[in-house]
Amino acid sequence: MSKLVLSGLGRSFGGFAAVENVSLTLAEGEFVSLLGPSGCGKTTTLRMIAGFMKPSAGSIAVDGRVISTPEQVVPPEQRGMSMIFQSYAIWPNMTVGENVAFGLKLRKLPRAEAERRLATILDVVRLAHLVDRYPAELSGGQQQRGALARAIVIEPAVLLLDEPLSNLDANLREDMRAEIRRLHDAFRITTVYVTHDQSEAMTTSDRIVVMNHGRIEQVDDPVSLYNRPRSRFVAGFIGRTNFLDGRIEGGTLVLPGLAVPAGMVPGLETGARPIGFSVRPNTIGLHRGDPGTPWSCAGAVVERAFLGEYWDYVVQPCGTAARIRVATSPLDVHAVGAQVWMSIDPARIVEVPPAETA
Repeated sequence: MSKLVLSGLGRSFGGFAAVENVSLTLAEGEFVSLLGPSGCGKTTTLRMIAGFMKPSAGSIAVDGRVISTPEQVVPPEQRGMSMIFQSYAIWPNMTVGENVAFGLKLRKLPRAEAERRLATILDVVRLAHLVDRYPAELSGGQQQRGALARAIVIEPAVLLLDEPLSNLDANLREDMRAEIRRLHDAFRITTVYVTHDQSEAMTTSDRIVVMNHGRIEQVDDPVSLYNRPRSRFVAGFIGRTNFLDGRIEGGTLVLPGLAVPAGMVPGLETGARPIGFSVRPNTIGLHRGDPGTPWSCAGAVVERAFLGEYWDYVVQPCGTAARIRVATSPLDVHAVGAQVWMSIDPARIVEVPPAETA
Protein backbone atom coordinates (compact mmCIF):
# COMPACT_ATOMS: atom_id res chain seq x y z
CA MET A 1 0.00 0.00 0.00
CA SER A 2 1.32 3.45 -0.97
CA LYS A 3 1.91 5.77 1.97
CA LEU A 4 3.67 8.78 0.44
CA VAL A 5 3.54 9.71 -3.24
CA LEU A 6 5.51 12.46 -4.97
CA SER A 7 4.26 13.12 -8.50
CA GLY A 8 6.25 15.30 -10.92
CA LEU A 9 7.46 17.39 -7.98
CA GLY A 10 9.41 20.55 -8.79
CA ARG A 11 10.67 23.67 -7.11
CA SER A 12 12.22 26.67 -8.83
CA PHE A 13 13.86 29.79 -7.46
CA GLY A 14 13.65 32.39 -10.20
CA GLY A 15 15.09 30.70 -13.25
CA PHE A 16 16.90 27.99 -11.26
CA ALA A 17 15.26 24.56 -10.92
CA ALA A 18 16.34 23.21 -7.52
CA VAL A 19 14.08 20.16 -7.92
CA GLU A 20 12.73 19.00 -11.25
CA ASN A 21 10.16 16.31 -12.09
CA VAL A 22 10.74 14.13 -9.02
CA SER A 23 8.33 11.18 -8.82
CA LEU A 24 8.59 8.67 -6.01
CA THR A 25 6.27 6.28 -4.15
CA LEU A 26 6.97 5.01 -0.62
CA ALA A 27 5.20 1.96 0.74
CA GLU A 28 3.79 1.80 4.25
CA GLY A 29 6.66 1.30 6.71
CA GLU A 30 9.43 1.81 4.14
CA PHE A 31 12.72 3.56 4.93
CA VAL A 32 13.94 5.61 1.95
CA SER A 33 17.02 7.86 1.85
CA LEU A 34 17.50 10.86 -0.41
CA LEU A 35 21.22 10.81 -1.18
CA GLY A 36 23.37 13.20 -3.16
CA PRO A 37 25.96 15.98 -3.05
CA SER A 38 25.30 19.45 -1.68
CA GLY A 39 22.90 21.36 -3.90
CA CYS A 40 21.33 18.28 -5.50
CA GLY A 41 17.81 19.12 -4.24
CA LYS A 42 17.41 16.53 -1.50
CA THR A 43 16.76 18.97 1.38
CA THR A 44 14.45 21.08 -0.79
CA THR A 45 12.47 17.91 -1.54
CA LEU A 46 12.27 17.09 2.18
CA ARG A 47 11.11 20.61 3.04
CA MET A 48 8.32 20.30 0.47
CA ILE A 49 7.26 16.96 1.99
CA ALA A 50 7.23 18.59 5.44
CA GLY A 51 5.11 21.50 4.19
CA PHE A 52 7.72 24.20 4.83
CA MET A 53 7.94 24.99 1.14
CA LYS A 54 5.35 25.15 -1.64
CA PRO A 55 6.14 23.17 -4.82
CA SER A 56 6.37 24.99 -8.13
CA ALA A 57 5.06 21.91 -9.93
CA GLY A 58 3.59 18.50 -9.15
CA SER A 59 1.94 17.20 -6.00
CA ILE A 60 2.49 15.33 -2.73
CA ALA A 61 -0.04 12.89 -1.29
CA VAL A 62 -0.19 10.90 1.97
CA ASP A 63 -2.61 7.96 2.27
CA GLY A 64 -4.27 9.13 -0.96
CA ARG A 65 -4.86 12.66 0.34
CA VAL A 66 -3.17 15.44 -1.63
CA ILE A 67 -1.35 17.73 0.81
CA SER A 68 0.77 19.88 -1.52
CA THR A 69 0.28 21.47 -4.94
CA PRO A 70 1.45 24.80 -6.39
CA GLU A 71 -1.98 26.16 -5.49
CA GLN A 72 -2.44 24.86 -1.96
CA VAL A 73 -0.25 23.49 0.85
CA VAL A 74 -1.54 21.83 4.02
CA PRO A 75 0.36 23.43 6.96
CA PRO A 76 3.12 21.33 8.57
CA GLU A 77 1.23 20.97 11.85
CA GLN A 78 -1.73 19.37 10.05
CA ARG A 79 0.28 16.71 8.16
CA GLY A 80 0.76 14.18 10.94
CA MET A 81 4.51 14.15 10.33
CA SER A 82 7.56 14.48 12.58
CA MET A 83 10.87 16.03 11.52
CA ILE A 84 14.33 15.77 13.06
CA PHE A 85 16.85 18.45 12.16
CA GLN A 86 20.66 18.55 12.21
CA SER A 87 20.58 20.55 15.46
CA TYR A 88 18.08 18.15 17.16
CA ALA A 89 16.05 21.22 18.33
CA ILE A 90 15.77 19.94 21.91
CA TRP A 91 14.58 22.60 24.35
CA PRO A 92 17.38 23.26 26.87
CA ASN A 93 14.99 24.30 29.66
CA MET A 94 13.11 20.99 29.61
CA THR A 95 14.17 17.60 30.96
CA VAL A 96 14.40 14.54 28.73
CA GLY A 97 10.95 13.45 29.86
CA GLU A 98 9.43 16.89 29.24
CA ASN A 99 11.03 17.13 25.79
CA VAL A 100 9.83 13.73 24.68
CA ALA A 101 6.32 14.22 26.10
CA PHE A 102 5.87 17.68 24.56
CA GLY A 103 4.06 16.44 21.44
CA LEU A 104 1.78 14.25 23.50
CA LYS A 105 0.89 17.24 25.66
CA LEU A 106 0.00 19.32 22.58
CA ARG A 107 -2.27 16.52 21.38
CA LYS A 108 -4.00 16.45 24.77
CA LEU A 109 -3.82 12.69 25.16
CA PRO A 110 -5.33 11.22 28.33
CA ARG A 111 -2.72 11.28 31.08
CA ALA A 112 -2.53 7.50 31.45
CA GLU A 113 -2.00 7.01 27.70
CA ALA A 114 0.63 9.76 27.54
CA GLU A 115 2.53 8.27 30.48
CA ARG A 116 2.36 4.79 28.93
CA ARG A 117 3.73 6.02 25.60
CA LEU A 118 6.46 8.07 27.30
CA ALA A 119 7.62 5.14 29.42
CA THR A 120 7.61 2.81 26.42
CA ILE A 121 9.64 5.06 24.11
CA LEU A 122 12.17 6.04 26.80
CA ASP A 123 12.75 2.37 27.46
CA VAL A 124 13.18 1.62 23.73
CA VAL A 125 15.76 4.41 23.23
CA ARG A 126 17.49 3.53 26.51
CA LEU A 127 16.91 6.91 28.17
CA ALA A 128 14.57 5.87 30.97
CA HIS A 129 17.31 6.32 33.57
CA LEU A 130 17.94 9.87 32.29
CA VAL A 131 14.33 11.05 32.28
CA ASP A 132 15.06 13.95 34.68
CA ARG A 133 18.29 15.11 33.03
CA TYR A 134 18.53 18.33 30.99
CA PRO A 135 20.00 18.37 27.45
CA ALA A 136 23.24 20.03 28.63
CA GLU A 137 23.82 16.98 30.84
CA LEU A 138 23.57 14.54 27.91
CA SER A 139 26.09 13.34 25.34
CA GLY A 140 25.53 14.00 21.64
CA GLY A 141 24.24 10.48 21.10
CA GLN A 142 21.85 10.75 24.04
CA GLN A 143 20.51 14.06 22.72
CA GLN A 144 19.99 12.44 19.32
CA ARG A 145 18.12 9.53 20.88
CA GLY A 146 15.97 12.04 22.76
CA ALA A 147 15.12 13.80 19.49
CA LEU A 148 14.23 10.46 17.90
CA ALA A 149 12.04 9.54 20.87
CA ARG A 150 10.18 12.86 20.72
CA ALA A 151 9.55 12.40 16.99
CA ILE A 152 8.41 8.77 17.26
CA VAL A 153 6.27 8.93 20.42
CA ILE A 154 3.47 10.80 18.66
CA GLU A 155 3.23 7.95 16.10
CA PRO A 156 3.57 10.12 12.99
CA ALA A 157 2.32 9.08 9.57
CA VAL A 158 5.76 9.92 8.13
CA LEU A 159 9.09 10.54 9.86
CA LEU A 160 11.47 13.02 8.20
CA LEU A 161 15.17 13.25 9.06
CA ASP A 162 17.42 16.01 7.70
CA GLU A 163 21.08 14.91 8.05
CA PRO A 164 20.55 14.13 11.75
CA LEU A 165 24.01 12.65 12.33
CA SER A 166 26.15 15.37 10.75
CA ASN A 167 27.07 16.92 14.14
CA LEU A 168 28.36 13.66 15.65
CA ASP A 169 31.89 12.26 15.55
CA ALA A 170 32.66 9.29 13.29
CA ASN A 171 32.34 6.52 15.90
CA LEU A 172 29.10 7.91 17.31
CA ARG A 173 27.66 8.32 13.80
CA GLU A 174 28.24 4.63 13.19
CA ASP A 175 26.45 3.71 16.43
CA MET A 176 23.53 6.03 15.68
CA ARG A 177 23.10 4.62 12.16
CA ALA A 178 22.41 1.25 13.74
CA GLU A 179 20.16 2.88 16.35
CA ILE A 180 18.02 4.61 13.72
CA ARG A 181 17.56 1.38 11.81
CA ARG A 182 16.74 -0.51 15.03
CA LEU A 183 14.04 2.02 15.92
CA HIS A 184 12.63 1.84 12.42
CA ASP A 185 12.40 -1.94 12.61
CA ALA A 186 10.66 -1.63 15.98
CA PHE A 187 8.02 0.93 14.95
CA ARG A 188 7.85 0.56 11.12
CA ILE A 189 7.16 4.25 10.55
CA THR A 190 7.43 5.36 6.93
CA THR A 191 10.68 7.32 6.87
CA VAL A 192 12.42 9.77 4.53
CA TYR A 193 16.06 10.33 5.45
CA VAL A 194 18.24 13.01 3.84
CA THR A 195 22.00 12.54 3.81
CA HIS A 196 25.11 13.13 1.72
CA ASP A 197 26.87 10.22 3.46
CA GLN A 198 26.78 7.04 1.37
CA SER A 199 27.51 4.80 4.39
CA GLU A 200 24.52 6.19 6.29
CA ALA A 201 22.21 5.58 3.36
CA MET A 202 23.57 2.10 2.64
CA THR A 203 23.25 0.86 6.25
CA THR A 204 19.83 2.31 7.11
CA SER A 205 17.73 2.23 3.94
CA ASP A 206 15.33 -0.15 2.24
CA ARG A 207 15.80 1.94 -0.90
CA ILE A 208 18.06 4.85 -1.83
CA VAL A 209 17.14 7.74 -4.12
CA VAL A 210 20.30 9.16 -5.69
CA MET A 211 19.79 12.79 -6.73
CA ASN A 212 21.92 15.05 -8.91
CA HIS A 213 21.16 18.58 -10.17
CA GLY A 214 17.59 18.40 -8.85
CA ARG A 215 16.72 15.15 -10.60
CA ILE A 216 16.58 11.49 -9.64
CA GLU A 217 19.47 9.49 -11.12
CA GLN A 218 18.44 6.09 -9.76
CA VAL A 219 16.18 4.51 -7.14
CA ASP A 220 17.19 1.08 -5.90
CA ASP A 221 18.00 -1.08 -2.90
CA PRO A 222 21.56 -0.61 -1.56
CA VAL A 223 22.99 -3.85 -3.01
CA SER A 224 21.62 -3.23 -6.51
CA LEU A 225 22.68 0.40 -6.41
CA TYR A 226 26.27 -0.55 -5.59
CA ASN A 227 26.58 -3.52 -7.93
CA ARG A 228 24.49 -2.26 -10.86
CA PRO A 229 24.63 1.55 -11.11
CA ARG A 230 22.75 2.84 -14.14
CA SER A 231 24.81 5.99 -14.71
CA ARG A 232 28.38 7.18 -14.44
CA PHE A 233 27.36 9.59 -11.68
CA VAL A 234 25.80 6.87 -9.52
CA ALA A 235 28.78 4.56 -10.03
CA GLY A 236 31.16 7.28 -8.87
CA PHE A 237 29.03 8.57 -5.99
CA ILE A 238 28.14 5.23 -4.39
CA GLY A 239 31.39 3.85 -3.06
CA ARG A 240 34.73 4.00 -4.89
CA THR A 241 35.23 2.88 -8.46
CA ASN A 242 37.55 2.96 -11.47
CA PHE A 243 36.25 4.24 -14.78
CA LEU A 244 37.84 2.36 -17.66
CA ASP A 245 37.06 3.98 -21.01
CA GLY A 246 37.82 2.33 -24.33
CA ARG A 247 36.17 1.11 -27.49
CA ILE A 248 34.81 -1.94 -29.27
CA GLU A 249 36.35 -2.62 -32.68
CA GLY A 250 35.66 -5.72 -34.76
CA GLY A 251 34.27 -7.58 -31.76
CA THR A 252 37.32 -6.78 -29.63
CA LEU A 253 37.02 -4.75 -26.46
CA VAL A 254 40.04 -2.46 -26.03
CA LEU A 255 40.66 -1.00 -22.56
CA PRO A 256 43.82 0.33 -20.89
CA GLY A 257 46.23 -2.64 -20.87
CA LEU A 258 43.61 -5.06 -22.23
CA ALA A 259 42.32 -6.30 -25.59
CA VAL A 260 39.76 -9.09 -25.14
CA PRO A 261 36.75 -10.53 -26.99
CA ALA A 262 33.77 -8.27 -26.25
CA GLY A 263 31.53 -11.33 -26.03
CA MET A 264 33.20 -12.29 -22.74
CA VAL A 265 31.26 -9.54 -20.94
CA PRO A 266 27.82 -10.94 -20.04
CA GLY A 267 25.01 -9.10 -21.82
CA LEU A 268 27.29 -6.63 -23.61
CA GLU A 269 26.24 -5.37 -27.04
CA THR A 270 29.29 -5.98 -29.22
CA GLY A 271 28.72 -3.37 -31.93
CA ALA A 272 31.58 -0.94 -32.65
CA ARG A 273 31.43 2.11 -30.38
CA PRO A 274 33.17 4.02 -27.55
CA ILE A 275 32.48 2.35 -24.23
CA GLY A 276 33.01 2.85 -20.51
CA PHE A 277 32.99 0.56 -17.50
CA SER A 278 32.78 0.94 -13.73
CA VAL A 279 35.16 -1.46 -11.98
CA ARG A 280 35.17 -1.53 -8.17
CA PRO A 281 38.64 -1.63 -6.54
CA ASN A 282 37.70 -4.64 -4.41
CA THR A 283 36.78 -6.70 -7.51
CA ILE A 284 40.30 -6.49 -9.00
CA GLY A 285 42.84 -9.16 -8.11
CA LEU A 286 46.50 -8.33 -7.60
CA HIS A 287 49.17 -10.97 -8.30
CA ARG A 288 52.95 -11.27 -8.30
CA GLY A 289 52.92 -13.35 -11.46
CA ASP A 290 50.80 -13.74 -14.61
CA PRO A 291 47.50 -15.39 -13.55
CA GLY A 292 47.11 -16.63 -17.13
CA THR A 293 43.64 -15.22 -17.80
CA PRO A 294 42.60 -13.05 -20.79
CA TRP A 295 41.41 -10.34 -18.38
CA SER A 296 44.78 -9.66 -16.83
CA CYS A 297 47.59 -7.21 -17.50
CA ALA A 298 51.00 -6.28 -16.10
CA GLY A 299 51.58 -3.02 -14.26
CA ALA A 300 53.49 -1.27 -11.52
CA VAL A 301 52.43 -0.11 -8.07
CA VAL A 302 52.72 3.70 -8.02
CA GLU A 303 50.98 4.47 -4.72
CA ARG A 304 49.82 2.56 -1.67
CA ALA A 305 48.12 3.27 1.65
CA PHE A 306 47.39 0.92 4.54
CA LEU A 307 43.87 1.52 5.86
CA GLY A 308 43.73 -1.20 8.49
CA GLU A 309 41.06 -3.39 6.95
CA TYR A 310 42.66 -3.33 3.48
CA TRP A 311 45.56 -2.07 1.37
CA ASP A 312 44.65 0.68 -1.09
CA TYR A 313 46.93 0.48 -4.15
CA VAL A 314 47.19 2.58 -7.30
CA VAL A 315 48.52 0.51 -10.20
CA GLN A 316 49.58 1.81 -13.63
CA PRO A 317 49.16 -0.75 -16.43
CA CYS A 318 52.33 -1.08 -18.54
CA GLY A 319 52.41 1.17 -21.59
CA THR A 320 49.47 3.34 -20.47
CA ALA A 321 48.83 6.50 -18.48
CA ALA A 322 45.89 4.93 -16.67
CA ARG A 323 45.89 4.74 -12.86
CA ILE A 324 43.74 1.96 -11.42
CA ARG A 325 42.82 1.69 -7.77
CA VAL A 326 42.89 -1.80 -6.24
CA ALA A 327 41.80 -2.84 -2.73
CA THR A 328 43.33 -6.01 -1.29
CA SER A 329 43.61 -7.96 1.96
CA PRO A 330 45.86 -6.50 4.70
CA LEU A 331 48.11 -9.54 4.14
CA ASP A 332 48.54 -8.83 0.42
CA VAL A 333 51.57 -6.51 0.59
CA HIS A 334 53.29 -4.95 -2.45
CA ALA A 335 55.93 -2.21 -2.37
CA VAL A 336 55.73 0.98 -4.40
CA GLY A 337 57.49 0.28 -7.68
CA ALA A 338 56.76 -3.45 -7.56
CA GLN A 339 55.82 -5.18 -10.81
CA VAL A 340 52.40 -6.83 -10.45
CA TRP A 341 49.58 -8.33 -12.49
CA MET A 342 45.96 -7.24 -12.24
CA SER A 343 43.04 -9.53 -13.03
CA ILE A 344 39.45 -8.45 -13.66
CA ASP A 345 36.31 -10.60 -13.53
CA PRO A 346 34.23 -9.56 -16.60
CA ALA A 347 31.04 -10.60 -14.79
CA ARG A 348 31.64 -7.96 -12.12
CA ILE A 349 32.13 -4.90 -14.32
CA VAL A 350 29.27 -2.56 -15.20
CA GLU A 351 28.88 -0.64 -18.43
CA VAL A 352 28.45 3.13 -17.99
CA PRO A 353 28.56 5.96 -20.54
CA PRO A 354 32.12 6.73 -21.63
CA ALA A 355 33.65 9.99 -20.42
CA GLU A 356 32.98 11.91 -23.63
CA THR A 357 29.24 11.14 -23.53
CA ALA A 358 28.60 11.00 -19.76
